[in-house]
Amino acid sequence: MMLALIQGISEFLPISSSAHLILPSELLGWPDQGLAFDVAVHIGSLGAVVTYFKQDLQRITLAWWSQITHQTKTPEAKLAWMIVIATLPAVGAGFMLADLIDVYFRNIGVIAATTIGFGLLLGWADHQPAQAQDELKLTWQQALLIGFAQALALIPGTSRSGITITAALFLGLTRTSAARFSFLLSIPLILGAASLMSIKLYQSNQTLDWHGMLLGSCISFGSAWLCIHFFLKIINKMSMLPFVLYRLALGAFLCLFLIF
Repeated sequence: MMLALIQGISEFLPISSSAHLILPSELLGWPDQGLAFDVAVHIGSLGAVVTYFKQDLQRITLAWWSQITHQTKTPEAKLAWMIVIATLPAVGAGFMLADLIDVYFRNIGVIAATTIGFGLLLGWADHQPAQAQDELKLTWQQALLIGFAQALALIPGTSRSGITITAALFLGLTRTSAARFSFLLSIPLILGAASLMSIKLYQSNQTLDWHGMLLGSCISFGSAWLCIHFFLKIINKMSMLPFVLYRLALGAFLCLFLIF
């Protein structure tokens, strides 16, 4: 269940959930959590972000549908289209490169490099001139750039939330707006990943530990919800420096592990 807690906390912080789920087995020899557990914790994380942004999602969905049916243009409807546009690059990259990444990039060396490299990039983005744009004013070009950045998160250690927040900060969004758009953008990807894993799980015909899956999903849900809540509360009161320092420390530790 420790991995469920790790998944919930690291999914939405700019520190890479994929890296933190790979490292326990690589460093400590923990057994692979299995496909059923992956499905459970992803459902928990998805439930957390959907629950937290429930009212926003209702407004965005209704506005998007109103634009389709009545040609009513609103900032919320535009945001829905920006989420769609920003999702496309990661979906395309996932279909084309997922197997290649699983074979060649899921190792400590890659995680160390991406943890340090993209951590420094996050710090650089956070020290750009004062940002003032919010997510409702995103252009399709900006959304597409954030989407291409998100595709890089297929590489373990990059951090999906970290790279999308980094791109959004470079494009002039405030920290809060960058984080909110990143979290909203996670919904279709987590839903897609959970759906694909569920199909594989169904086809595998393996016996399921429903109690363990439910517990893992609940732990992931609770930790992810709290993470989103407190991250958005404090994000404008501090810089990204704590997360940058954490990534640098983790990357340095992994480099030492590889050397010794």
